[in-house]
Formats: sequence, C-alpha cells, structure tokens
Amino acid sequence: MSNQLFEAIDALSKEKSIDKDILLEALEAALISAYKKNFKSATNVRVELDEEKGIMEIFSRKTVVEDPEDDQQEIALEDAKEINPNYEIDDVIEVKVAPKDFGRIAAQAAKQVVTQRVREAERGVIFDEYADREEDVMTGIIQRRDSRFVYVDLGKIEAKLPQSEQINHEEYLVHDRIKVYVTKVENTNKGPQIFISRSHPGLLKRLFEMEVPEIYDGHVEIKSVAREAGDRSKIAVYAENPEIDPVGSCVGQKGQRVQVIVDELNGEKIDIVEWSEDPVIYVTNALSPSKVLKVIVNEEDRATTVIVPDYQLSLAIGKRGQNARLAAKLTGWKIDIKSESEAIEEGILADTEFISETEEDLFD
Repeated sequence: MSNQLFEAIDALSKEKSIDKDILLEALEAALISAYKKNFKSATNVRVELDEEKGIMEIFSRKTVVEDPEDDQQEIALEDAKEINPNYEIDDVIEVKVAPKDFGRIAAQAAKQVVTQRVREAERGVIFDEYADREEDVMTGIIQRRDSRFVYVDLGKIEAKLPQSEQINHEEYLVHDRIKVYVTKVENTNKGPQIFISRSHPGLLKRLFEMEVPEIYDGHVEIKSVAREAGDRSKIAVYAENPEIDPVGSCVGQKGQRVQVIVDELNGEKIDIVEWSEDPVIYVTNALSPSKVLKVIVNEEDRATTVIVPDYQLSLAIGKRGQNARLAAKLTGWKIDIKSESEAIEEGILADTEFISETEEDLFD
C-alpha cells in the first residue's frame, strides 16, 4: 500500500504542480489524526515516511512502567529492556505500532487530506498567478450573465463583472471575448476572488500601454486619465524628448492606434492632450477641442478662470458640462469657463485685449 501511495503522491505532485513536500506533510498529519481517532489514543504519535524504501511507519510514545494498565500509553519495563537494556521506570520511549486494519484507515485518511490539500494548493497557485495581474488588463470569454453580474472566464478562474463596473449601453453577449481591468485579487475561504472592471480609468491607461510602443518603452508617459466610461475620456501624455510627439504617437498613423482602443471600448470618444507643468498650457490643452483665449490662474485655490470666444462657449463646457468636468478631473485644477463678452462685462478682460475671430475667419 505504501509504495502505491508514494507513487500516487508523486504523480499528483507533477500533475498539479504542487510541491511534493507539502503533500507528504499533509499525509503525515492525516495519518496521525486517523490513528488517534480510530484507536482512541491520546499519546504523542510520530509518522515516519521513507519514500525511497516505500515504508510508512507509526511510532507511539509510551511510558515505561512495571505493570501496564493502558497498552496505548504504557509499556512494561521487561518489554522496554528488550528494545534497549538501559530503559528504566518512567522513561518515555517510542514504540513502532502496527494496528490491525490501519492500512485501510490510513488509505481513507490519506485520500481525504490529500484531496483537501490539493484543492488548497491549487487555490494558492491560482491566487499567486492572478495576484500578479492586479491593475492589469486580461482577456476573457463571457460565460453567462444575470441581473447583477457578467461572468467572465479568465482561464483558470471565473471573475464577476458587477453592474457598477459595467459600461452603460454596452452589450455583454455570451461567448464574446472581452478585455477587463483587474482591480483586486483576494484569497478568501471560498478560494481566489478576482474583481474586474470595464469602466475603470486604469483600463484606458493599460490599453494605451498595450497599443502604443512609445508608452510601453517609456519614451511617452501617461500623466493623467479622466474617464466617463462609455461616453468620453481624456488622457494627458508627455515626452521628455522634444523630438517625440506624445500625442501623435498615441494617435498613430491615420489614427490607427487610438481607433483600436476606441473600437475596444465600443465607440467611446477619446481626447489625447499634451501634459504641461504650466497650468495655463495644461488647462488650455485639456479643454480641447475648444479654443481658449486666456487662462487666469489662482495658485492658492488651485483654480483657473478660462476665457473662450463667445461662439466656443458651449463647446468648451460640453454637453451637460462634460468637457469642462473631464478637463478639471484630468488637470486637478478647478475650471471656471467664461465667454469673451462675459469676461469683458465683468472687467476680467479688457475689451481691447483680444480681437475675436469670427467663425468665418476661423474656417477661411
């Protein structure tokens, strides 16, 4: 039985990629527990496993006495001296025990504990594998959906995409391949749990890192991302090397690079702007595609007043304030947008400071 057991453990270790020592330790613990349970022994028990010889032996600690009353815990002095003539009364010795039917009991215990330990080890392997993917993008296959979750198969584990992390109006069809952002990986009593998102700004950032070699290589840096998932996003990029165009790198030839990301996000509009440490330039860029006449900076309150041509006011603010809201989130500056005529009326802008362009001039 022992040889077969060792062979089974060896095969299991290779098949499941689990350290054999872990399985042997589990087997030892199971045999000790089974012995105590089935033979009502309260003594200390030690199991010795010799894989090379295929031997499994159990040793029980017994106290040397003159006349034993409990064979499980005591041994007669006469029998002890047969083992070693130097033993005396009250000595504690280890005696090899071979209870009847223990082979069968051991096999049952080994099966249970090894199965449990394999399950635990597999969970550990899966957790270690996916823990490294936190804050990363993974591709999965949609398995099913209900009113609360979309269930995505990520290979060795199924992840739940909660409604709060889904993109509004996005369809999640069974068997479709989908890219998701891993927000958190936890090892729970029920096994590893992976939390994923389609709406997280990190998804947009990772998609650009995957699609734009200059970002992956570190020549272009993503400084900030502001996203209203499924509708519109802004991303600020920067290149320390003046010969590299960070925005152009992200857009790609004929817009191919950014279009791949737009397609992955089902048509989400993406504004790519150049980052600057100068808040005037940065805020101006962030309000793209609108034209900005002037930016007044209040460093203390980290706030700006932005003046735009009258005909650009609605574009600068955006539908339901979206453009201004995303620009503020992207830059970290408060943005108060005023039209040119409003700024002149309030005395913020002198009427001779700018000569406004008309739309005809702009598109001439």
